[in-house]
Amino acid sequence: MIKIYNRVSKQYEEEQVAGKKYIEWSYMSPVGKSFTELLIKKKLFSKLFGSFYDSPRSMKKVKPFIDEFNIDMSLCESSLSDFNCFNDFFIRKLTKDARPIDMSPEKLVSPGDGRLLAFDNIDMDNLVQVKGFTYSLEELLGDKEVASKYNGGVCLILRLCPTDYHRFHFIDNGSCGHTHKIEGAYYSVNPIALNNIPKLFCQNKREWSIFKSENFGDVIHVEVGATCVGTIIQSYTPNTPVTKGSEKGYFKFGGSTTVLFFKKDTIKIDEDILEQTNLGFETKVSMGETIGSKI
Repeated sequence: MIKIYNRVSKQYEEEQVAGKKYIEWSYMSPVGKSFTELLIKKKLFSKLFGSFYDSPRSMKKVKPFIDEFNIDMSLCESSLSDFNCFNDFFIRKLTKDARPIDMSPEKLVSPGDGRLLAFDNIDMDNLVQVKGFTYSLEELLGDKEVASKYNGGVCLILRLCPTDYHRFHFIDNGSCGHTHKIEGAYYSVNPIALNNIPKLFCQNKREWSIFKSENFGDVIHVEVGATCVGTIIQSYTPNTPVTKGSEKGYFKFGGSTTVLFFKKDTIKIDEDILEQTNLGFETKVSMGETIGSKI
């Protein structure tokens, strides 16, 4: 059972996990683990899976998915009849009023919907994946020079489930540099997998860029692919001014993760999020929701 913290109700909720039995089998059973290493983590598996979800045949899965996970389609720009495949539904855009954005310059907002972990005063050589598993920022980026600038800063890990809105956005006005792409595996980013695969983020396919924020300094954006996420789409134009809340990109089908790194003494994360992280719980957040403030 995966428990997440609801900031509104101040209660813990059990997460509805799409494909829970499959994930448990893949990462907890001896046979499943072997199958994951031989096939499931491979690019071909996710590519074939993605091809099906790009095809009209996948439309039959949309309505049952909406019903099972209580997806609120009133927040969606399009209606069900507008979609031609499951991925059309999966990368759905929301109405302008669906995700209010705190536009105060000093307020830090979440880049997307998901479950958030926040770590301050980070050691760039021992970043926390889960208790007992760490990795280094240099390993994640493949760039020692960039990594060296973020020691003592803040790391945010936003995990998106298949049921979430899968577009990610800019947290401030500014401009973003070119995307660096790193090929890798396609492990699930579900906590079940994170508890069983060391340095998972450093093994998976990922893309990173530096966002020059007006209020929070140079922020590293990392998008991590996962099982069945064969495609990460960057929809922004590099080195072009963007506004707070504008779209950076989106993930196609599957669970995925966005990781942000801030330099030391630039932001302060809200206490409830830090407290829940220290207790080992993710906090449920929505795109545009205030999660911290400028120092």
